[in-house]
Amino acid sequence: MNALKPLLKAIYSLYAGIIFACLTILNVVPIVFVALAFGKIKGGNLVYFFCKWWAQIWFWLIGVRHEEIYETPHDRSKHYIFVANHISYMDIPPIVIAIKQPYRVLGKYEMVKVPIFGLIYRAAVVLVDRRSPEKRAKSVRALKSALNNNISIFIFPEGTFNLTEKPLKDFYDGAFRIAIETETPIKPILFVDTLERMHYSSVFAMTPGKCRTVFLEEIPVNGYTMQDIALLKEKVYKAMDAGLRRYRTYPDA
Repeated sequence: MNALKPLLKAIYSLYAGIIFACLTILNVVPIVFVALAFGKIKGGNLVYFFCKWWAQIWFWLIGVRHEEIYETPHDRSKHYIFVANHISYMDIPPIVIAIKQPYRVLGKYEMVKVPIFGLIYRAAVVLVDRRSPEKRAKSVRALKSALNNNISIFIFPEGTFNLTEKPLKDFYDGAFRIAIETETPIKPILFVDTLERMHYSSVFAMTPGKCRTVFLEEIPVNGYTMQDIALLKEKVYKAMDAGLRRYRTYPDA
């Protein structure tokens, strides 16, 4: 039976990929172009609304069970800087399902090259191209503009996939710098099962099953200054590290 597992995973992954492509081409892409006609803010909010339904339908068709866990009450009337661990391409669908308030995601420019998905990605996220200081600065301005319009932002502080055996890799400063500059509280989120749903090593390593998203307690930034970036970053890191260890087992635990 163990010898059949790779084949079964490949067949399932191919099925999930075909469903993903069909839903995207036939439904999401046309809707995205219509939504963008409503302007940057309203149109952007509509894009995320339709992406949420796309992700929910896809999960249902491929046998992935989304679950949300709130360790403390979450106030959707406030805007936040959401930060989360990043270990799989399957981190993306839980974002659009779980966050039920206006927000914008900061995403890597390279993802626009992914066939089909790249079209939605370009329309939905604030792109960052780290090869260019000017383009990085433009991305930061776009994120601050969203916050000024009471729209939350979502950032993976690790920047790229965590390929270590630890819960998290080192964080970049960006999310914490913006939080302090704009006095916006940080809301950590944990993606607990996405590595099992799709391992980062291959798109043919998908499996059905549960997919938990955990909302941790918000971390206010009142009183922090730009000299406290490292302190704030460490506080968020420790909260997320401890949270992941509550839900998963790690070799160094």
